[in-house]
Amino acid sequence: MKKRVTGIGGLFFKTKDPKASKDWYKKHLGFNTDDYGCTFWWKDKEGKDCSTQWSPFAEDTKYYEPSKKDFMFNYRVENLKELLATLKEEGVTIVGEMEEYDYGKFGWILDNDGNKIELWEPIDSAFQ
Repeated sequence: MKKRVTGIGGLFFKTKDPKASKDWYKKHLGFNTDDYGCTFWWKDKEGKDCSTQWSPFAEDTKYYEPSKKDFMFNYRVENLKELLATLKEEGVTIVGEMEEYDYGKFGWILDNDGNKIELWEPIDSAFQ
C-alpha cells in the first residue's frame, strides 16, 4: 500500500482572540509566533526538513465548514491527487477541489464524525 498520511501538518483551533492566544503561548510556552501562529520544524526519518503549523483562528471562521467543530487537523500526505481519488473510491466525502500553492497542494475530506480534515502535500523548502 502506498503511503497516505506521513505526519501531522497542523493543529488549527477557534478562539475568541487569536492575537491574545498567540501572545499567551509566546509568553508562557515560548512559541515563536507570527501572523499565522507558530511553525515547528523537525526532520523526518530520512533527514528531510518538515514543518507542523499551530494556528489559532477567529471563532467565526468559515474555514472549517461544513464541520461545526472548533478545530481542524491538517495531515501531511504524499501524492495528494492520487490519495483523493482513492478516498473518493472508498466512499470518503471530499470537500471542495484540490488547491495548489508554492508551498504545497491541499485537499479536504470529512471523517466518520463529520470533522473536516485538511490534507497537505507539502513543499517544505518554500518556507526556508
